Amino acid sequence: MKNLFSSFRKGLRRRPRKNTGQINKLPQKPDHPNYAVPLSLAEKTEIMGKLVGHSNDIVFRRFNLGFTDIQVIAVYAQGMANSHAQNQAIFKSLMLYEEKSEEVGGGKREITGKSDPALIYELVKDNLIITGQLTEHEDLWEAAIDVLSGDTVLLFDGVNKILSVRVRQVPQKNIEDSEREVSIRGPQTGFSEVLETKIAQLRNKIKHPALKIESIRGGVYTNTGVVMAYLQGIVNPELVEEARRRLERVIHVDGIWESGVIEELIEDNPFSPFPQVEITERPDKAAAQLISGRVVIMMDGSPNVLIVPTIFWQFIQASDDFYQRLIGFALRPARVIALLLTLFLPSFYVALTTYHREMIPLSLLMAISAAREGVPFPAFVEAFIMEGIFEFLREAGLRLPMQIGQALSIVGALVLGQAAIQANLVSPAMVIVVATTAVMSFMIPAFHFSVSLRLLRFVVLIFAATLGFFGMLLMAVFLLTHVVSLRSFGVPYLSPLAPLNLDDLKDVLLRLPVWSHKYRPLILRPQDIKRQDEGLKPVKPRPEK
Repeated sequence: MKNLFSSFRKGLRRRPRKNTGQINKLPQKPDHPNYAVPLSLAEKTEIMGKLVGHSNDIVFRRFNLGFTDIQVIAVYAQGMANSHAQNQAIFKSLMLYEEKSEEVGGGKREITGKSDPALIYELVKDNLIITGQLTEHEDLWEAAIDVLSGDTVLLFDGVNKILSVRVRQVPQKNIEDSEREVSIRGPQTGFSEVLETKIAQLRNKIKHPALKIESIRGGVYTNTGVVMAYLQGIVNPELVEEARRRLERVIHVDGIWESGVIEELIEDNPFSPFPQVEITERPDKAAAQLISGRVVIMMDGSPNVLIVPTIFWQFIQASDDFYQRLIGFALRPARVIALLLTLFLPSFYVALTTYHREMIPLSLLMAISAAREGVPFPAFVEAFIMEGIFEFLREAGLRLPMQIGQALSIVGALVLGQAAIQANLVSPAMVIVVATTAVMSFMIPAFHFSVSLRLLRFVVLIFAATLGFFGMLLMAVFLLTHVVSLRSFGVPYLSPLAPLNLDDLKDVLLRLPVWSHKYRPLILRPQDIKRQDEGLKPVKPRPEK
């Protein structure tokens, strides 16, 4: 027996252990082909045509520099370049150039058609392009990406460099109010879909040189712009490095279409029902999280930005909590109650009426029994049908135009609920329970978090219908254990409650006054933990003697 145990133990030692650490080894970063810029204009044009693709919307405009025989080729994507800016900054300036002495390279030299190509190139770059957004490339691949992004690329003969002029005309909507994160008081503007505009909106909120922006292109075919923003000197450098490492995953996928793709690539536990990345479309909220010591991730083409790391309590906080004195103090505990009712109220009713009727007062039990008289389904099936119908109505209302969707949700719920009661398919008490649960779910500010609660509600309902209160308790223990074990970029998901941190609890269940927040969240390990000076509490002025 002893030898058998020893052999079994040795066998376990030989088994390879799973890597349970957070750092996963990524594939090697794919390198794009390196296309050095040739001197010949014909070779440049041929290679550029292959890289950008021979398409009808790609224009190769050949023209002469002023009244000389010096040829220049402008490459751009029709419809993506701003024609007015293009004409003013490039074509008008270069085509109408007259031969004269120009100050090039620190001295005046006469520029003619027989001048050195390098001298002509420097003249165009330093004196003739009337725009501040000018990029110099020594790689045709990088220049081709600029063309496909809406810039205009200039090819010169006899020079192994390329000029890229920023004259993009990206289709975009006007900056609008945030529709999904409504605030009664405070800024109403939401993020734009254009990356440059989003960065400008963030800069408008934080006018400080500590705000740093790092960019990367995501997607092999889409080459979508993705940026990471943080406040240097406040954010933990290890957090920045971890976010930078995880963002490298976006290089390896075919395309980045929305911020949800990035969220799935960077989260800690992809199989958890709880979101580990906060999503917002409000610039003020993103700026506040940056000042707290977090990292903001933005992408081109989506108004939603990602905030990491994220803790559980951020999903029950709204912007109004910080702009109105009593809202955050009173509504945050109410949202916690609404969260519990959203998750457990239908299950509690099913377990109570199915397994634990002795706990119901006699008068209430008689009323429930009388209301359920003639209903052919057990309470579990009744609750499952009503919850399912309500979720179908909510999903249908989201997919229809706003005016029709609102009418469908209201009329559908009223008509179907009343018709189900009259047909004795469900009891009035069940309709009240389901409607109350739906109202409670609307109190959760974060939509993607409320979706997780709605899905978990069906799982809890099955456990309650199977094991009664014991099933509910079992599911509650499982969810609590899972939430405590979660991490978001290494930060405990349930902090500062687990692990307990009394200083950080000031801004969790209750929102204490602004003057009481002396330190930044310590769980983020910021470099500068001090948020503001002491002695900011208003005091009653002393009466003059």
